[in-house]
Amino acid sequence: MRSTLRDRGLLRSGYRLAFAALLGALIPGTASAQRYLGDPVDVSQEFERLDATYFVASHVTKFDPATGQGELQWDRYRRVPAYSFAKVDANLVRAQGNEFPGTEYQSDPVLPFSISFVSPRTVRIRLSSREWPLSDTASLMLVGGHAPVDHSWKMTRTDSTITWTSTGGSVRLTRNPWHVEFYDASGRLLTRTRNIGEPNTYAPPTPVSFVRRTRDLGRNTAVAFQLAHDEKIFGGGESFTRLNKRGQKMVLYTRDAMGVQTRREYKPIPFFLSSRGYGMFVHTSAPVTFDFGHDFDESGVLYSGDEVMDLFVFLGDPKQVLEEYTALTGRSPVPPLWSFGFWMSRITYKSAAEVREVAQKLRQYEIPADVIHIDTGWFETDWESDFTFSKERFPDPAKLMSDMAKEGFHISLWQLPYFTPKNKLYPEIVENGYSVKNPGGELPAEDAILDMSNPAAVKWYQDELAGLLKTGASVIKVDFGEGAPLNGLYASGRTGWYEHNLYPLRYNKAVFEVTQRVKGADQGIIWARSAWAGSQRYPLHWGGDAENTNSAMAAELRGGLSFGLSG
Repeated sequence: MRSTLRDRGLLRSGYRLAFAALLGALIPGTASAQRYLGDPVDVSQEFERLDATYFVASHVTKFDPATGQGELQWDRYRRVPAYSFAKVDANLVRAQGNEFPGTEYQSDPVLPFSISFVSPRTVRIRLSSREWPLSDTASLMLVGGHAPVDHSWKMTRTDSTITWTSTGGSVRLTRNPWHVEFYDASGRLLTRTRNIGEPNTYAPPTPVSFVRRTRDLGRNTAVAFQLAHDEKIFGGGESFTRLNKRGQKMVLYTRDAMGVQTRREYKPIPFFLSSRGYGMFVHTSAPVTFDFGHDFDESGVLYSGDEVMDLFVFLGDPKQVLEEYTALTGRSPVPPLWSFGFWMSRITYKSAAEVREVAQKLRQYEIPADVIHIDTGWFETDWESDFTFSKERFPDPAKLMSDMAKEGFHISLWQLPYFTPKNKLYPEIVENGYSVKNPGGELPAEDAILDMSNPAAVKWYQDELAGLLKTGASVIKVDFGEGAPLNGLYASGRTGWYEHNLYPLRYNKAVFEVTQRVKGADQGIIWARSAWAGSQRYPLHWGGDAENTNSAMAAELRGGLSFGLSG
């Protein structure tokens, strides 16, 4: 009998555990939810949780127009489920402080914000969810590491507003309730931030706000702005979905998309431009989600996993907006002339004899070609990227590449920054601390993933690539790079929360710079799959693993156009 009761107790415990696991799987963002490694992180889900604390932009408490620095009060809210007519809604209601002792914490915190100007067409708005002052640390995404400052804007003020005007347009700050409006040079309203209760609707959209997460007390930030009824939105990186992003939600988190007929992106870019005459760039490497009227048609919402919302707003037509964005994050140098020719490749050439045969036939049949790409098969073991040619199948790689050069061919070589346990380089990488680690100081994945934020690791890596370039290769395929571990600890001192999306930019930069160093400044080129804001400084990028169908061709074109409209 006792055994039966014990078994029943274990069974009930098992039911509870199973229910908890199911609940975790069903509720987005729940800490116990089971997620596949590499799944994109949709930070907008944090703004739907019942256990989070919400803070909504309220009013300016202090502002110095001379410096653009001020303080903004954030009113505390919580989501409360409410029943009506056979359904439950969970809208925001005002809340009281729940910290102890209450005298030590702000219930409705007053936090720093700033408005500054980069050029006559570029405005920078920063909103902090912490009490410490806003800092301007160097950023890999920005040219020179920092945004310039423009002093040409003229200011006028009233008791309730401050307006700045330039040749490119104007910006108006309303103190209470806090709003920022953007106008073109003719005075036409382009867009404005949205506060709580705007518009008055039964389905209230996310306002300018931030949430304090219960699982770690971290913050996610959001800026909401008005969308016109006929407004079109473009950009967001190499997105394969419908070119006009209006009505879509874009999760900007680098991921091996495993094809081109999916919402995942190899090359997300937290930038967009609008048909209304403006564009926006969320300056962060944390996970970002763009909602362009997906949850509420009249509102665009930019969700960021960063605790500071650092938003650049550009005024002008599409060409002007792109000029402003690329002035800030960089422009592509012109790749070498030969790279504009035809590239011949397959997966894969497994011997020097195969490469020579293909080259001979291209010339025999007078097919113009300038590059032969050797993919995964040039190592002793296919896919085992150890930077060493197979001695049996590629006995003299230097002679192969020299002979190809005499025939007018440049050689491209495949590699990737993940090193399997069977790779001969694996022990060296791990022992020297060149790989990403997890919080326990161990590897966060089966592979040793090169830590591109570690200068010693980058030097080691570049030295390996330099040997290939000196042997005669002209370009390195910068494959993968989308899988930097989210739970990793990096040499930069940051976790994968900030390093995951930044990894492609670090990766692109490392390969581009060693190529220039070995081959010459005018021969700078890579052939990359992953990207983030600023990667355009390191061309070229290819479109991922497209399926061999007409639908995939259409998706590839949409992705290329979208990427091109992202700088």
